[in-house]
Amino acid sequence: MRYCINCCIHLLPNDLHKQCFRCRGPNHNNQKCPVCKGENKVPLYTDSKQMKLLAVLEVRTDHSESWNGFFCLRKGKLCSLIFGLIIMTLVMASYILTGAKHGLMLVPSPFHYGAFTSNPSLMDNESLSDVKDHYQPSKMNISYVKDYPSIKLIIDTITSKIEFITRQRPDLEELRKQEPHMFSVIPNKFLPNSKNPCWYEEYRGNTTTDPYATNSYALYSKRFRTIFDYLRKVFWNHLYHYKDKHYRLRCLPHFYIIGQPKCGTTDLYDRLRLHPDVRFSAIKEPHWWTRKRFGIIRLRDGFHDRYPVEDYLDLFDLAAHQIQGVLQSEAAKERGKMNNIIIGRASASTMWDNNAWIFFYDNSTEGEPPFLIQDFIHAFQPNAKLIIMLRDPVERLYSDYLYFASANKSAEDFHEKVAESLQLFENCMLDYSLRACVYNNTLNNAMPVRLQVGLYVVYLLDWLTVFDKDQILVLRLEDHASNVKYTMQMVFQFLDLGPLSEKQEALITKSPASNTRRPEDRSLGPMLPTTKAILKDFYRPFNTKLAQVLFDDAFLWKRT
Repeated sequence: MRYCINCCIHLLPNDLHKQCFRCRGPNHNNQKCPVCKGENKVPLYTDSKQMKLLAVLEVRTDHSESWNGFFCLRKGKLCSLIFGLIIMTLVMASYILTGAKHGLMLVPSPFHYGAFTSNPSLMDNESLSDVKDHYQPSKMNISYVKDYPSIKLIIDTITSKIEFITRQRPDLEELRKQEPHMFSVIPNKFLPNSKNPCWYEEYRGNTTTDPYATNSYALYSKRFRTIFDYLRKVFWNHLYHYKDKHYRLRCLPHFYIIGQPKCGTTDLYDRLRLHPDVRFSAIKEPHWWTRKRFGIIRLRDGFHDRYPVEDYLDLFDLAAHQIQGVLQSEAAKERGKMNNIIIGRASASTMWDNNAWIFFYDNSTEGEPPFLIQDFIHAFQPNAKLIIMLRDPVERLYSDYLYFASANKSAEDFHEKVAESLQLFENCMLDYSLRACVYNNTLNNAMPVRLQVGLYVVYLLDWLTVFDKDQILVLRLEDHASNVKYTMQMVFQFLDLGPLSEKQEALITKSPASNTRRPEDRSLGPMLPTTKAILKDFYRPFNTKLAQVLFDDAFLWKRT
């Protein structure tokens, strides 16, 4: 748009304002004109741009004006021009500062879900900046607090794409081809006089041989070296000698606590350890099935040598020594006494973390993993028992954020991360199946918060494709917190554990809760009400399906 600066009349392009001497054409002379004499009028142009708050003002000299006229501007005009620019700068700075403070700036998310990647340098816990290059800018703006309708549209899109499709279970021969060494080490039959799955394996070393010299857990984890130092000292004493050969007792867990993170699995683990017939692996969360067998030590460090199955079995040697003590006792030999000691293993990643599959199994179908952890566990232990502890996924996500976020934690920051994660998840769902998005390593790395961990029913249905329903016990943290004694009795009954004395039961049920929220995290307060409403909308269809599968409306979490 073009205006005459003398009388502020709007001019069309190339139009001359005849009523004004200033606009009479190229032959007009300011010095001779009775109106313009002594003045150096500068026409003002405004280039209108589509901005919400400010327009960009640009001052130009008329092309018909000589350069001499420009340099003859009076000091007053120069001061006015400079003053205007300062005012414009201050207004823009005020907009930026207040907009950032109150969440009003509509900044496009730098992430857009792109193609699946097979770059092995991307690990689960890498920082968000490490995977930004794999995503394109998104077209949708998300603002916390005032943009609930836009976020609700994202959730509606996700909900419309949800399909719970039963996965195709791989056959045993396919599994053998994928892990031939594992199948060569673990037998398909176990000792008949032991409740826990155990077997004898010939040991070919001598008294000077270090049986744990190459164990990856001992080599890469300083905190486990004390355990392995003890195992070295007592190892030879626990070998079984038969016909000039030495045998060691090998064991797998009888039951698995498989999930979920921030749902009370640590508390359940600590209480079960107090039962006289329960033993656990030397370390609580070995993460062998989900990470170590693929060579993942610290996710941010990439891949290392893969941990062989022998290293995993070494973690159960302490418990195996005690089981062997029962089997070799005089009472057991004479009366055929059954060993009732059982071993458990607790890794909260087991239920959901199949992110590494994309780097090792290339025969996927439309981005879905062809093999899952449960396929292999079932192949070796079709009678294994599984325990799952869940909680309201909305509260689980906030607890997860408070536990793993390292800096700048706040309810507002959590809201922004939720909004961005929802947008990334929606972008994936537009092109891929629910299962493909849930198990996709790149997407899960890019999301600032772990939304996918709360999609309990997706994982549960996949575990139910290989294990019977009566082999899986699903508990709620809310019930456990309100009545520890009741939930522990359910667990004891599920595992067929023997009766306890009143003193033993009191010790287990009255112990203080483990792994509770840290004081500094409690001081941050609850999440924003808007965030809670958004997450409830997102998780609602998944909770509804979960309640249907378990025939229990408590898993709708309507009261929380």
